[in-house]
Amino acid sequence: MSFEELDHTADFLFRCRGSSPEELFSEAARAMFSIMFENNDITDPNDLNNQSDPDSTCVTKTIELESDSLSNLLIDFLSELLFVAEVDCLVLSRVNPKITGNSLKAQVFGEPFVLEKHGGGTEIKGISRSGAEITEVYEGNKRYYQAEIIFDV
Repeated sequence: MSFEELDHTADFLFRCRGSSPEELFSEAARAMFSIMFENNDITDPNDLNNQSDPDSTCVTKTIELESDSLSNLLIDFLSELLFVAEVDCLVLSRVNPKITGNSLKAQVFGEPFVLEKHGGGTEIKGISRSGAEITEVYEGNKRYYQAEIIFDV
């Protein structure tokens, strides 16, 4: 669905929405990536006709997590993405999460960090648990999931 930046005194606050928990987690990851990387467009490994960057090497990782609640799972997931990006020096661009109860298995797509291509983003120190609660929102006959997330910079 979407994500939007909201005013916050020192850090980045985003409101993320999705028609399902999986879409909400994907949008929250996209919000985080938009802070971290100036350019996180990578060659899609499923698009063999996309030759926009022949030197790009797509990396796929699998992340599996379990938590005591869906809200904590979201924060744990974003924290794990942050860890993977930093430790493996990867620019992450897309996630494909599958959620069952409070368990998650996700495919994460990215490429090795290259300063000339990806530089200029903002370093995220962590994801705040403060106020990070997933809520179901009903507008008319539509339902979606929403969370407000603070990214500590």
